[in-house]
Amino acid sequence: MIRQRNLLPRDQAAEYLSVKPQTLAAWATTGRYDLPFIKIGRKVFYALDELESFIERRTYTSTP
Repeated sequence: MIRQRNLLPRDQAAEYLSVKPQTLAAWATTGRYDLPFIKIGRKVFYALDELESFIERRTYTSTP
């Protein structure tokens, strides 16, 4: 069975993370962060659960 995923296009994902869409494009190109994305044709999407997981992995209680 295929799991239903809430997918956001790059511009909405960028807004969710408070960054510019160009920043997400650069991260995808350089592999700077481990943030999975889905590419369908020319369109790029991010799963909401992956964005939330990314935020959790980047949450600290003190400077690393």
